[in-house]
Amino acid sequence: MKVSDILRVKGGTLFTVSPEEQLAVGLKTMSDRDIGSLVVMDHGELVGMLTFREVIQAVVKNGGSVGATTIRSVMDDHPLTCTPETEIDEVRRMMLERHARYMPVMDQRTLMGVISFYDVAKAVVDSQDFENRMLKAYIRDWPVEEAGTQPTPN
Repeated sequence: MKVSDILRVKGGTLFTVSPEEQLAVGLKTMSDRDIGSLVVMDHGELVGMLTFREVIQAVVKNGGSVGATTIRSVMDDHPLTCTPETEIDEVRRMMLERHARYMPVMDQRTLMGVISFYDVAKAVVDSQDFENRMLKAYIRDWPVEEAGTQPTPN
């Protein structure tokens, strides 16, 4: 299974923000849209990722408020990325290594979407459920040999 399979199911709605925006604007977008991350774009280029992790760190550092903080000053400016052709097992490994909950999907320099650790986990569980159903159907349809006969060798 590949990242493109997740994007096909998930759809292509993207929410981006400029690095010069106030952090409060980014927080409002995240809250209004009920999302955990924003892709930070500057002149059509991916320059960072803003997640609740960076927001919480900024709020704690600033004594409990966001003040006039810009997104650029708190964003992850080296976000983990993948391509639509990346295998899900590789994405899962990468996300676990970096403790990343969100990953932009890039095709060359074009942002194709964002996948979350939840999206990856759901895809894996769905795939395992399908495989289990197929195995159970195969076992259920296993040919039964009559008592007292030996199977014929192939």
